[in-house]
This record gives sequence, C-alpha cells and structure tokens, in this order.
Amino acid sequence: MNGKTGMEILRAILAGERDPQRLASHRDRRCTHDQATIAKALEGHWRAEHLFALQQALEQYALLQQQLQACEQQIDACLQTFVTHVESDPPQPTPARKRRSRQRQAPSFDVHTYLDAMIGVALTQIDGIDALTALKVLSEIGLDMTRWPTGTHCASWLGVCPGNKVSGGKRYRMRSKPTANRAASALWLAAQGFVNSPSALGAYERRMRARLGAPKAMTATAHTLARLVYSMLRYGPAYVDAGQQAYEHKYRDRVLTNLQRKARVLGYQLVHIEDTGRVQATATL
Repeated sequence: MNGKTGMEILRAILAGERDPQRLASHRDRRCTHDQATIAKALEGHWRAEHLFALQQALEQYALLQQQLQACEQQIDACLQTFVTHVESDPPQPTPARKRRSRQRQAPSFDVHTYLDAMIGVALTQIDGIDALTALKVLSEIGLDMTRWPTGTHCASWLGVCPGNKVSGGKRYRMRSKPTANRAASALWLAAQGFVNSPSALGAYERRMRARLGAPKAMTATAHTLARLVYSMLRYGPAYVDAGQQAYEHKYRDRVLTNLQRKARVLGYQLVHIEDTGRVQATATL
C-alpha cells in the first residue's frame, strides 16, 4: 500500500471518505488492478480502533520518510567532501552503460556522478553491479587498493573466499568465514541476479551452481566480482563482457588442455577425429 494509489486511498480514508467507488477513483493509471476490483476490496466496516491504528501507522511512515531524506542529505554531504566540484558544475550527459532500473531504496541524488568523479572507472559496467552496489562496496573497502597485494587478498578480507584450514596435510572445512561486511552482502545480492544472465559471469554462476549448489555458487560469483572491482580500482582497466559463448568456449579449451596434460602423464596422446561435422577425442597409446 505504499504506492501512489495506496497512499492516496489511505489519506482519503483518514480524511473521512467511505464510498468505495470514490476511494477507487484515486487509482493511478499504472496500477495493475482495475477500479472495480479496488472498489470491491474497499467494502467493509470502519471501526474506530482500526482507523486510529491506520492513522498512527501513516504518521510513522511519514516520519520514517523524513528520516530517510535526512540520511540521504547526510550521505550527499559526505560525498561532497570527496568531490567538491559536483554540485557547482552543470550536469553532464552520462555515457551509455548497462544500468538497472532505479531501485526504491536508491538515493534521490545522482550516485553515478560521484562515482565517476571519485574513482574514474565505471564499476557499473560490471554485470550485476549498479550504482548503489558500487557505493556500498566503496564505503567498506575505500579507494586505496594497495592495502591488499592481490585481488584474492581483498576477497579474503571481504569473506567471500573458501576456507583454507589444513590439518595433517588434509584440507577440511572449506566453508567461507562468517562475516558481517556490508560490501560482501552487496556482492552476494549482486550474484543472485546471474541465474538467467547471458553474460560471461552468468555462465560462470550457472556452472558453479551445477557443481557446488546455489549457496557456494553465490559465494564463488561474489568472489569473482570482488576481484573485478579490485582490479578496476587499482589498475584502471575497462570491463568488457565477453558474453556467454566466449566464456563457454574458453572453458572448453581449458578442459581440453587439462585432458591433454593428463593424457601425456599417463603416456597417451589425444587425437581429434572429424566425424559427421563434430570433433571427437580418442586416446591412443
């Protein structure tokens, strides 16, 4: 009920309107339900205690909205300390990039402008990472990537790496360490969106899901995202998605290389045979 139609109907009810048809006339044209359905749902009794509870809830909702706006203003002021020229300069047209639709919890100010001015690289070009996710990650890891020697160290600090406990030469407890890092949570949420993605990261997530299951696949994808973010922030390369087919072709070549290496160790040689337009592999001594 926190949409435009619902809020208008609630305010009309608290103002004294009881006619279902008049209440349903506040329906926004984008609402999925028609006016007759809404009017039928608004038929009933109007008890004083229910109206009082509704009034309290609506006032609390308005107060929370004011507090959220105050938080956004504070975040905007903090970002201004990093980038002082954003407000004074006229808004520039943003380059074409992959973006999600604006989320409900996204700040009202333009996060992309601050990100472009602070880091100089487009983290939002990475599939699954929007401006809000990038801002959450940067608020935790900062801008100085020299604190970690490699991207693997950064991912380990975030808690998106498998465990490496070894006892007696045997590795056990491969679960990632528990963490309350907000950046790791943001990367895990970003990894959830790769189930049906046609990108290379989507193909990687689906392969990990088939091998390890959904939870471990999310951690593995979050690990990859963390390394990509580290690489872009430290070395500044542009991210280019090769696509699902390029990833599957690269994975096939890697598997074939491993098979050839194992065959050589065992004294065999792999031979490609053209048969009905397909390539098969046989082992000959």
